[in-house]
Amino acid sequence: MTILLLLPQSRELIYPMHPTPDHILHTGLAFWSSKTLLSAVEMEIFTELAKHPGDLATLQGRLGLHPRGARDFLDALVALGFLHRDGDGIYRNTPDTELFLDKAKPSYIGGILEMANHRLYPFWGSLTTAVRTGESQNESKGGQDPFTALYADPAKLREFLRAMSGVSRGANMAIAQKFPWGEYRSCTDIGTAQGDLVTQITLAQPHLQGIGFDLPEVGPIFEEYIASNGLDARVSFAGGSFFTDELPKADVLLFGHILHDWDLATKRMLLQKAYAALPAGGAVVVYDSIIDDARKENAFGLLMSLNMLIETPGGFDYTGADCIGWMQEAGFTNCRVEHLVGPDSMVIGIK
Repeated sequence: MTILLLLPQSRELIYPMHPTPDHILHTGLAFWSSKTLLSAVEMEIFTELAKHPGDLATLQGRLGLHPRGARDFLDALVALGFLHRDGDGIYRNTPDTELFLDKAKPSYIGGILEMANHRLYPFWGSLTTAVRTGESQNESKGGQDPFTALYADPAKLREFLRAMSGVSRGANMAIAQKFPWGEYRSCTDIGTAQGDLVTQITLAQPHLQGIGFDLPEVGPIFEEYIASNGLDARVSFAGGSFFTDELPKADVLLFGHILHDWDLATKRMLLQKAYAALPAGGAVVVYDSIIDDARKENAFGLLMSLNMLIETPGGFDYTGADCIGWMQEAGFTNCRVEHLVGPDSMVIGIK
């Protein structure tokens, strides 16, 4: 479970000669910018502009915008760098929003923004309570399984699975290229969601067979996504729970944005199950927004850990050294950390 990658991997503050309130005010009011973008995604502004750029009057009618706020809203998106307005007053997408926020394109990553708008944005209003009580503040409030409510509602489940694909795609594509896949013949994506990780890997590596493992409710959505990518012959779904079932065997087991959902005991249990399922020489790959060992630079990873505080009863993000220690406890050797994209890194261990 995760949120939008808006922050850089690291942020080094350079203090001016004289203190200023700029950084304080920019961060304290950053929700203004965030909600402007989230509302634009909700109203499918970028999808509409990908079809037909338009001027203010045209867009007011097509998008259902009230005259009082329409100009400020669209121009705020221009000032934030999400839209371009030319000299004739025609609004258009920027190259980034044209590629990543048009729902008609396979490169669309807006699913995570849709989920952020509907779920995460209101839940983060209770961060103070979460920090003081240590209790989650979402549907799992009170210590229940955070996925029960999501998986029980087909619409929420589909939105959540799309969100996981959007936020993970960059890292998924990086793993498909950076990991030494030529040494292996098969892989299993644990907690596969819609299946984008195993999809990107098998698209890039035609010699591989892949499995997506998740709760049975995910199966139809996974199979639809795999079919849309023409991978039916090489990628299959295995339904089950990693709490009660053995993990499907393969040469490489992958945990993408999975380990941070759970408490320490569960993290260790999953790595022990991975070790048991792998053949000698097999590999486990874990990726999350790995926090730097000094816990000073990867602000996104630290904020992600606060998101896990809000979203889960016991989840938290962790450093590369933490993960290597857990892998070594499970029996893995030759453990290493490799950066992927943005704040995401993978930790690799060999059996």
